[in-house]
Amino acid sequence: MAAPDFWNDPESAQPVIVEVKRLQGVLESVDTVKRELEDTQVLVELAAEDNDLSMKDEVEQAVRKLRKEMDDLAVKSLFNDERDSKNAILSIHPGAGGTESCDWAGMLLRMYLRWIERHEYNYKTLDLLPGDEAGIKSVTLTVEGPYPYGYLKAEEGVHRLVRISPFDANRRRHTSFAAVEVLPEAEDNLDVAIDEKDLRIDYFRASGHGGQHVNKTSSAVRITHIPTNIVVQCQSERSQHQNRVTAMKVLQARLLDRLIRQREEELAKERAGQSDVAWGSQIRSYVLQPYQMVKDHRTDVETGNVKAVLDGEIDEFIEAYLKLSLTKGST
Repeated sequence: MAAPDFWNDPESAQPVIVEVKRLQGVLESVDTVKRELEDTQVLVELAAEDNDLSMKDEVEQAVRKLRKEMDDLAVKSLFNDERDSKNAILSIHPGAGGTESCDWAGMLLRMYLRWIERHEYNYKTLDLLPGDEAGIKSVTLTVEGPYPYGYLKAEEGVHRLVRISPFDANRRRHTSFAAVEVLPEAEDNLDVAIDEKDLRIDYFRASGHGGQHVNKTSSAVRITHIPTNIVVQCQSERSQHQNRVTAMKVLQARLLDRLIRQREEELAKERAGQSDVAWGSQIRSYVLQPYQMVKDHRTDVETGNVKAVLDGEIDEFIEAYLKLSLTKGST
């Protein structure tokens, strides 16, 4: 019997290693919840036997913690894509509308930063271009933690805001749009190969805060992939070399995403005879005026607590999307 390829080629074993680690993490989570369930059961039995009301708060706290961990485990069971466990690259771009759309993009950035904080993830700003008057013209972040891409992929698409504009002296209602892009971070030298001859690399001075060093040296990097015209840039590091390495990671992720989507589109055409693959469509509306409502157009999940949503409470929308995706994938 011929030996598997990865015995002769260590690099080809990497996807297997990654998948094994992912499954080990799931099993460890199950074991942890099982142990905590047993501990909670013992605690409840002791409190009942002794009729000890002083243990009530401790028992309730243990039950709440267990319920949350079981809910988290249930959500993780919805991750059926091998990329779900990877770090996420999140970008926000305002649509047409000038200051109004830039401000909306800034509001979305704050919403995601609060969500990241609630989930105790780590993030790094790779590139940020402030708006002329308010908000942002663009931003790119990397998000690290357990299953960041698995969760945040639910946020990709066009987000629509309806409100009375704070920038309109006549207090008229405005509609603004911003696009959110979410990519899984690609593995170095594994997921997609890039020919250096296909790249145009430009260096420029970083903008924003960073001290004298940033202002005096061309440390920021912009890379253009000529065959696809994909452009990425990074100015978060002081070192030109570090910015280039980070920008290459983002470029690799975007090229991989482009390849996967092309394959999915071809498969969709074969199955349905049409090219209705709507990853760029409007996914959610945030209405602040004349009433308050946030509605996800894919799942029909909605809430009137707009303030909480803009403060990062978006798990309800994410979980509904993951459940819907799993259902569609099984049909």
